[in-house]
Amino acid sequence: MSDQAIRSILIVGGGTAGWISAAVLARFLDPARCTITLIESEEIGTIGVGEATVPLMQHLNGLLGIDEREFVRATQGSFKLGIEFRDWGRIGDRFFHGFGDYGDAIEGVAPHQHWLKLRGEGDPTPIDAYSLPWAMAERGRFAPPSSDPAKQQHYYRYAFHFDALLYARFLRNYCEQRGVRRIEGRVVDAALDGESGRIAAVITADGERHAADLFIDCSGFRGLLIEEALGTGYEDWRHWLPCDSAVVAPSALAGPPAPYTLSTAREAGWQWRIPLQHRMGNGYVYASGFTDDARARDLFTANVEGALLADPRLLRFTTGRRKRFWNRNCVAIGLAGGFMEPLESTSIQLIQTAIARLIEYFPDRNWDPRVAEEYNRVTTSEFERIRDFLILHYCLTRRDDAPLWDHCRAMALPDTLAHKIATFRATGRVPLLSEESYQEPSWVAIFAGNGLLPDRYDPLVDRIDRDRLRAGLAHRRQQIAEAAEATPPHGLFLNRCCRAEAA
Repeated sequence: MSDQAIRSILIVGGGTAGWISAAVLARFLDPARCTITLIESEEIGTIGVGEATVPLMQHLNGLLGIDEREFVRATQGSFKLGIEFRDWGRIGDRFFHGFGDYGDAIEGVAPHQHWLKLRGEGDPTPIDAYSLPWAMAERGRFAPPSSDPAKQQHYYRYAFHFDALLYARFLRNYCEQRGVRRIEGRVVDAALDGESGRIAAVITADGERHAADLFIDCSGFRGLLIEEALGTGYEDWRHWLPCDSAVVAPSALAGPPAPYTLSTAREAGWQWRIPLQHRMGNGYVYASGFTDDARARDLFTANVEGALLADPRLLRFTTGRRKRFWNRNCVAIGLAGGFMEPLESTSIQLIQTAIARLIEYFPDRNWDPRVAEEYNRVTTSEFERIRDFLILHYCLTRRDDAPLWDHCRAMALPDTLAHKIATFRATGRVPLLSEESYQEPSWVAIFAGNGLLPDRYDPLVDRIDRDRLRAGLAHRRQQIAEAAEATPPHGLFLNRCCRAEAA
């Protein structure tokens, strides 16, 4: 073992970010060579109204060797096929961003290009009709994809909804069985090395000093190490994503849990609904510059499905990112590194990619600055690509019923997003950049769902006879509908395979 190898890692903060970080580090590092310690305080609460994820969560479970059904049971979770959006383009609009595409390419051309041709000829069929995840979600159906590539049920992905508090508890047990040491304590200060400026130790409220080589800041919005100790700085994105507040509360289930997240645009933001097995997670994300807290709370409670199970809580946040995610010997993961509203459920995705990237660029005590520089470059690019995708949901609006939507329609856009919109408008294609989290079908879902269709379709579509194209797409829709009907109800699947005990 190199004399300069990292021998100790200290994670400040638990919750989802802290325990995912600990779990992945424990999976890849030898505890006999590098100790992993996590400090958290039960005095500091965790937001637990319901968490939604993206399909990358399946990879995390596989990486950690976690049985999926055990995980769903332990977290009172449910399955997620995508997100339904209501009232975003105009009030009354409804579209779906599913975990899957719109089918195979047809003679080498993306299926949405063929849909565009028929749409231009007066065919009113929505693009969602070519999405198997939507066909299943609309019917309240779910089962894992078939392993048979000859079946329609082979071609989709899924994610999860779960209770974040139960998930942190589940991962804590996983980590402690693998040698991670947990310390109960509240970190109040950090001591810096006078020569290097790196963090030497953190100090807890009881006066204890805890030293380490590498520090992981999972302290949430506060950024106790990355910001308060190291003064890294923060890039504020509220001029593009003006929502800065949320009111959240759980509610009783009004029926079987739906296999998708619901996002409904409101006058000053949007409201989410996340169904778990025994309750519903709810929140209203809003821009305080366009409404007041009392009105936001009233609007939220008036639109919650099911009886509230707790008093609504108010949260504040600033959308954006740290100017550096890795500064000296500290890496910020989760909300300590940056925040983007949960419109596309990217919070846990960014935790996963951050800790995976740390494994990829794992340092030694030489602290070569080029390692941190590359980590920061790639992470910054990932954040900016997701930022652009979220802005797209807002800037395409045609709503004119409230000042927020007027602002979003008129705001100046990042150059990278403006280029994507212009290219799609001209060609029907989406120019993808490095570190893209969302591929072309996802962008198409938001473009088409909000009513932005390109000026033309791919001319190669015209190689196919019009009648043959119409018949082929009609057959594809029929296959999707039949596959969805053959899938069991979501609630039935949960009860049979991963039913959770009531809280």
